[in-house]
Amino acid sequence: MITFAGPLTPLRHRQFRLLWTGLSASLIGDGMLLVALAWQVYDLFGVPAAMSAVGVALSLPQVVTLLLGGVISDRFDPRRVMLASDLLRGTVMAVVAVLTLTGALTSLWMLLALIVVYGAGAGFFGPAFDALVPRIVPADDLVAANSLDQFVRPAGLQIFGPMLAGAVIAVGGAGWAFAVDGLTFAVSVACLLAMRRSLSEVSEESGGESLWAEMREGIAYVRRHVWLWGTFLSATFTYLLFVGPTEVLLPYVVKTELGGSATALSLVLTSGGLGAIAAALTVGWIGIPRKFISYMYGTWAVATLAVAGYGAATATWQLALACVVVNGLEAAGTVAWATTKQRLVPTRMLGRVSSVDWFVSTALLPLSYALAAPIAGWIGVRATLLGAGLLGAVVTFGFLFLPGMRGPEQTPAYRPRHARWLPPVELTAAPGLLVAAVEPTAAPVPIVAQAPRHADDREEVLVA
Repeated sequence: MITFAGPLTPLRHRQFRLLWTGLSASLIGDGMLLVALAWQVYDLFGVPAAMSAVGVALSLPQVVTLLLGGVISDRFDPRRVMLASDLLRGTVMAVVAVLTLTGALTSLWMLLALIVVYGAGAGFFGPAFDALVPRIVPADDLVAANSLDQFVRPAGLQIFGPMLAGAVIAVGGAGWAFAVDGLTFAVSVACLLAMRRSLSEVSEESGGESLWAEMREGIAYVRRHVWLWGTFLSATFTYLLFVGPTEVLLPYVVKTELGGSATALSLVLTSGGLGAIAAALTVGWIGIPRKFISYMYGTWAVATLAVAGYGAATATWQLALACVVVNGLEAAGTVAWATTKQRLVPTRMLGRVSSVDWFVSTALLPLSYALAAPIAGWIGVRATLLGAGLLGAVVTFGFLFLPGMRGPEQTPAYRPRHARWLPPVELTAAPGLLVAAVEPTAAPVPIVAQAPRHADDREEVLVA
């Protein structure tokens, strides 16, 4: 008999075990895509501007569909939403593979069109996944479940996926890497189909409100809590500063400035994945500190600062070391963040709140990708990476000092020396600054308002 302990405890639950297995396969495919796409674009077009365009095509449709994805995930079975997303993205990857293998993929516009469809499908997956996990995992196992999530993401995205992509590209080219990515979506679909529908999934499917009304309810909940909208906005500006430069320029540094191969890029990403895995497992064993908001922002700020290491590196091993720090600390903070949302946000609202999180956090990613190449052409690749890390760290840490940001961790009700969540306690929405008004014709923006709390808006506090 297999015994599950520590971070492996959630795997004793069949539903989560299937979800985790399918996600693992899909993430390996995503890791292959990161390498194969970058290598194919630079082989065909040879300039950072082309990779910037691909980044915009991938991220912009995802941003556009995120809010709708959150509403649908709360209204319907999140498992089915994830199924639809996987089927669409798997089909796109199959088409990209066929076009690449036959030599028909010669136009950047053709690739961009396919990536747009892929990105639109991805916008539904994240909120659905966030909404599904607390429905199939008991509350006591959520920290361990989120640690496993942060274990499998770097393992797939930065270790096994890139390693497999490097080997496949070396033997058969990028087309076969795209084909294997498509097959991983089939594995994920099979696992999702094998999952039983739980009563909690069925009970929340039908509501009398319209999609727009439910979307507004989710936005209203976010704007009442500074720890939510403040963290979303922090991610917005931090991602603007460093994601585009990292995704666009890191492959360029490896391939052009250091003369490395696809295997070298894979090894750099693999190193980061190992750092993230070590951090996730460590958090899974020891739990999350009582000052969990401060902990999140501290780890994220240092992780972002380490991005500057990409600009300072003069050898592949130095890039790998910086990648370990960036991804390890990012994962450590993300475990705390995912658990915080799942515990403080009512289950019926989690899909919508997560979609607002994804939407606001990634809203400027297309701009980040678009600006990476021209800024690098203006001030240089190295200076762009150095500036991204330094400015990103300052912005991230600065949001910790918003009025009320650390309110949830400052409640006097906690049990020292135990990593536990206390029973629900009422917290008063902290005062903050008005950021923007939500107009029906404009993209929803989190605002702070002193609105009455919903009857179900009860929060819990994580302590260690």
